[in-house]
Amino acid sequence: MEDILTTAASWLTDFFDAEVKKEVQNLMDTDKEELKERFYKDLEFGTGGMRGVMGVGTNRINKYTLGKSTQGLSNYLKKSFPNETLKVVIAYDCRHNSDSLSQVVAEVLSANGIKVFRFSALRTTPELSFAVRHLGCHAGIVLTASHNPPEYNGYKVYWGDGGQIVPPQDGEIISEINALSFEDINFNANHNLIEAIDTTVDKAFFEASVKTGNFNVAGKDDFHIVFTSIHGTSITAIPEVLRLGGYKNVTVIEEQATPDGSFPTVKSPNPEEPEALALALQKAEELGADMVVGTDPDSDRLGIAVRNLEGQLELLNGNQTMVLMTKFLLDQYKAKGFKGNEFIATTIVSTPMMEEMAKAYGVEYKTALTGFKWIGKMIKDFPESQFVGGGEESFGYMVGDFVRDKDAVTATLLACEVAAQAKANGSSFYKELIACYVQFGFYKEKLISLTKKGISGAEEIKQMLKDFKENPVAAVQGSKVVWIEDYNTSIAKNVVSGEEKVIDLPKSNVLIYETEDGTRIAARPSGTEPKVKFYISTNTSLAKASDFATVNAQLDAKLEGIATELNLG
Repeated sequence: MEDILTTAASWLTDFFDAEVKKEVQNLMDTDKEELKERFYKDLEFGTGGMRGVMGVGTNRINKYTLGKSTQGLSNYLKKSFPNETLKVVIAYDCRHNSDSLSQVVAEVLSANGIKVFRFSALRTTPELSFAVRHLGCHAGIVLTASHNPPEYNGYKVYWGDGGQIVPPQDGEIISEINALSFEDINFNANHNLIEAIDTTVDKAFFEASVKTGNFNVAGKDDFHIVFTSIHGTSITAIPEVLRLGGYKNVTVIEEQATPDGSFPTVKSPNPEEPEALALALQKAEELGADMVVGTDPDSDRLGIAVRNLEGQLELLNGNQTMVLMTKFLLDQYKAKGFKGNEFIATTIVSTPMMEEMAKAYGVEYKTALTGFKWIGKMIKDFPESQFVGGGEESFGYMVGDFVRDKDAVTATLLACEVAAQAKANGSSFYKELIACYVQFGFYKEKLISLTKKGISGAEEIKQMLKDFKENPVAAVQGSKVVWIEDYNTSIAKNVVSGEEKVIDLPKSNVLIYETEDGTRIAARPSGTEPKVKFYISTNTSLAKASDFATVNAQLDAKLEGIATELNLG
């Protein structure tokens, strides 16, 4: 506690604002436990940026923690491009303080002689990724905490290719930041270097999104969409992109259309959660709509609901949406003739069905660690290859490479194209998904996410993962474990034969078990929330579409059984 008090006391110097000093002193006098939570560690700038609760302290998002990260980034940019006029573009989402904090970030950059393009109002994360290359910037920054609770905010950094920072830049930037003290932050803004941007970039982004995601399918006039931005940024882009894409029957949920960082109508602004789409589902049932689409606050992830075989609206998960959108894109490429350099991509905790599809179409399949920055990096690392599309189980998807991060704007348009064409052909999004199960194998997944907050929670997560590794699972639902993939050691071991393979991916705190029948169980800590996540995937064959209900129930029962067997239920 003595070290924490010393750290907190350092925030009582004249460098810090009077209100900040007053709050720190009050915590020192009256609430040592809260003081401990705020100062027991530095809020880390991780390999993609930082995310945390807003407030005063080293373990909080505030003008000083963001200022220090921005000063470190400024120093790194100047070392990396010593003879260039540096340019950075900044966007921010609907969260509390995002506007003012983004202004602080712009001022620190400008104080370091860097030209800043700052969006004049909130914008989507995919538009920020697009704007980096569109404006010829060296880097981009977006202030967002994605789908985290209202008390959070965050800061993500993009490099000149439009993708999130990856090795070696991430580690080198972290080193620059860690070498600084708060007093090293230059807050003396040069406002002549800060330029507001808005509709010109919007127009270019919308046009690029429509060019990439619109395939001029039939049936648009007869396709009804209910859309909700869940109080986030996508209201600035998706309605217009759908209009430009030819969709006239779009109903916007007005109660959730106004950007609001309190997210007053939902418990969580996360399209993975059924409750977040409840208002949209209710309206869609009233109107008899074909599809519901909802996005997270910064509009990089989408959740959809479509009519199932009984005509009821059913929420799909990220794996299901990803599979069908990827198949649609592959069919488009196939119709034009494959050139032989195409590839699709996903992450190590997403559905193995993507690999089966790649084999069937004869295209390359690439897999990455969790986090869309690794998929973006593939495009940079393999410039001779053509990225078709790809995604991750957590509802992120990227169409083509004009944006280098998951993009709910273009993915929403693509999902509507898939569904509208299916309906025009007398089918449906859901029926086409079942057809994929018949063709490529019926893969089904379940995510179990356990929240563990605070200092004790972090220790609990650490212990759970340690136990999962040190007490290996021998069998799952009677199927023997064959492979154990340890991404911390980069070794995949066949526990039956003793064979070992090197995992050619960066080290990560992930452990995956694979059984004889193809069941996979992955465990990892969340990189953005106080959670530990377990991903379960199992599969079987589906001989014909009419067997779907029976086999689907069998897979659901198996997933539940696995969760119970592993004490995860």
